[in-house]
Amino acid sequence: MSTTVKGVIARTKGAEVELTDIVIPDPGANDVVVKIQSTGVCHTDLSYRDGDINDEYPFLLGHESAGVVEQIGEDVTHVEVGDFVVLNWRAVCGECRACRKGDTKNCFDTHNASKPMTLADGTELTAALGIGSFAEKTLVHEGQCTKVNPEADPAAVGLLGCGIMAGLGAAVNTGDIQIGESVAVFGLGGVGMSAISGAKLAGAAKIIAVDLDERKTEHAKEFGATHTITSKGMDEQQVIDKVRELTDGFGPDVTIDAVGIMPTWRQAFYSRDHAGRMVMVGVPNQTDQIEIPTIDFYSRGGSLKPAWYGDCLPERDFPAYTQLFENGQFPLDKFVSERIGLEDVEEAFETMKRGDVLRSVVIFDE
Repeated sequence: MSTTVKGVIARTKGAEVELTDIVIPDPGANDVVVKIQSTGVCHTDLSYRDGDINDEYPFLLGHESAGVVEQIGEDVTHVEVGDFVVLNWRAVCGECRACRKGDTKNCFDTHNASKPMTLADGTELTAALGIGSFAEKTLVHEGQCTKVNPEADPAAVGLLGCGIMAGLGAAVNTGDIQIGESVAVFGLGGVGMSAISGAKLAGAAKIIAVDLDERKTEHAKEFGATHTITSKGMDEQQVIDKVRELTDGFGPDVTIDAVGIMPTWRQAFYSRDHAGRMVMVGVPNQTDQIEIPTIDFYSRGGSLKPAWYGDCLPERDFPAYTQLFENGQFPLDKFVSERIGLEDVEEAFETMKRGDVLRSVVIFDE
């Protein structure tokens, strides 16, 4: 029997979000209904609202979530009713070419729920990243549920579901930072700060945090930055020169673009060591082009890597980083800037755009 709950939708491009009734169908054979406890307000949700992802409106927004499994389909074996889970949008298929090679982090045929959630009038909703968790409950595939320590704070560990894992994974997995290496992170939102934390966790000796906003560069010290550059008023070459100066003229071993715009991309590309690794984890818009002289690409060694979801494997990484958080070794709770209600999502987007928070997190009543 279907269930009606409250949820936040984006009905049309650029319009303010709406809090309305959402119909959750009974789960299919491998589907799961999850009662949501927390959902982070991620920039990807704003991108869905503004039409920067696709135009499959209306969207049921929200995807950075933790909650409790409430109902399962007849063939579900991965979780049980009552399990505390973090939702993920990489439920690997196990059958595609990448999966069969054992390269599951590059699976692009991930599972989603077999049925759509709808508005009360039957209009089908497109769930953001296949999750749609700005709602009291949501319907997902069982593989989108990752069990973690049920004693952990949902507001904190739910952030592993997207942005924090993206930045953390960009440092630890994609960048493969080694003990004693130098790192520069460009852009200090939630993704950038988590890349700083990941670099510290990986044992980087020098971690340079770069941002236009002095508030953010100061804040980065709390997450592990050893050096900071407030780049407001500097041109790109001045930023590049300063980063290289801080690394004895060589440039960092690893640079991370956590914004996804061409100024930060170029700063990350040109400031790295001659054989350094550059990681792009910030999500670009659909019209940006990478334009550099071909000889500049050819004449540098190292590697250029995109970090899609921080190259994470949720079943491996979410429980591990939850445990590190519980041990006091990784500061997930520091990313929770404010706890808000479901009705406050539109205001949280404005707060995000002003750069006043790392994450606003929607908390649902028990």
